[in-house]
Amino acid sequence: MKKVNLLIVLGLVSVTAFAQDTLTISKNDLLQKVTENNLQIKVAEKSFQSAKADYRQSNALFLPNVTVSHTGIATTNPLMAFGSKLNQEILTATDFNPTLLNDPKRTQNFATKIEVQQPLLNVDGLLGRQAAKAKMEAFQYQTERTKEYLKFEVSKAYMQLQLAYKAVKVLEKANSTAQGNLKLVENYFKNGMLQKTDLLNVQVRVNEIVNQLQYAKSNVQNASDYLAFLLNEDMAGKTYKPAEALDNAIVIENISTTLSDSRKDIQAMQKSAEAYQKMFQSSKFGFLPRLNAFGSYELYDQHVFQTSAKGYVVGAQLSWNVFDGYKNIGKTQKAKADFEKATVETEQYKKQSQLELSKTNRQLLDAHNKVNLSQLAFEQSQEAYRIRQNRFTQGLEKTTDLLMAETQMAQKELEHLQAVFEYNFTKQYLQFLTK
Repeated sequence: MKKVNLLIVLGLVSVTAFAQDTLTISKNDLLQKVTENNLQIKVAEKSFQSAKADYRQSNALFLPNVTVSHTGIATTNPLMAFGSKLNQEILTATDFNPTLLNDPKRTQNFATKIEVQQPLLNVDGLLGRQAAKAKMEAFQYQTERTKEYLKFEVSKAYMQLQLAYKAVKVLEKANSTAQGNLKLVENYFKNGMLQKTDLLNVQVRVNEIVNQLQYAKSNVQNASDYLAFLLNEDMAGKTYKPAEALDNAIVIENISTTLSDSRKDIQAMQKSAEAYQKMFQSSKFGFLPRLNAFGSYELYDQHVFQTSAKGYVVGAQLSWNVFDGYKNIGKTQKAKADFEKATVETEQYKKQSQLELSKTNRQLLDAHNKVNLSQLAFEQSQEAYRIRQNRFTQGLEKTTDLLMAETQMAQKELEHLQAVFEYNFTKQYLQFLTK
């Protein structure tokens, strides 16, 4: 008796611990958390930030490049020594002595230089900047599409969790029914109304349901773990429980079956092709000359960080790379091939998306039909089991027939729930494809 009480107490403690580790969560909470915590979204956002940084680098086309340097030298080189004194403005008549010119003494020179370079005309650079902007926008669309996909994936995982909990309830009900039938058969067997084989068949059925129930509970944990993975949360020893139960009925909605060019992933492909187009144009304009202005302000002295002499240089440079050994020509040909490839890939992706959309639309119609048929089959199996159970209690049905009807009823209920899940999932997938 004490042993039995101890088992009851342990069972209550286990149930209490399970309840404490079960977290009830709604679909809206999941959708909010996945946007904030999902690792795949964070990777996409970092890729966008990287492309944005590339685009910001192209600001160098408009902004000046400023450098400051301070250089110190000591030399006995005739040319360097004479030039250093000239820059320091300390030349005297004696410095023109041929002996001193040919064999100067050790001369020190410290130069502080401020250089400014300002691009004025760079056509290929402007087109390269436009390509970088298109690339950045492509990653932005890709990030938004990733968020939409993860929301869809969370909705799917949430429905899987709902289905897993519903399957547990169905099997628990089937287990309760099987246990009741087992007690009834045991009474009949004790009274000599049934054979040993009938009792064994019922016991086998009870064991099968218990085994199925254990698998169903494992599926609950698997679905919960996948949700935790999507949310980037540590769920060790914990289980999610949906705040909303899986509906046994479906809601019919009219969904557009036309592929939209405003879909984020298609816009990302189009922007990517545009980036390749700009790079192709940039490589073609690479043959044009470039115009840059430059200027420097220089300070010289024979002592460090002194500025006894000053001077400046201002000018402009027009440079034209006429021939670089076929490098620019090859670069242009490669850019053209990449642009044409991106254009073809975009067209192929759109056709594949339209194909997937048409396929999913047909799957939705099939899923609707499957829900109706499974609902009818479940109702028929319920009625068949009710009739056989009544006849069995009157001794008019075999045990095997009762077990078959009971098994079929549980199976048809699970099939109906699976059909509802497939319809709802297909409907959400179709909405995702047309979004």
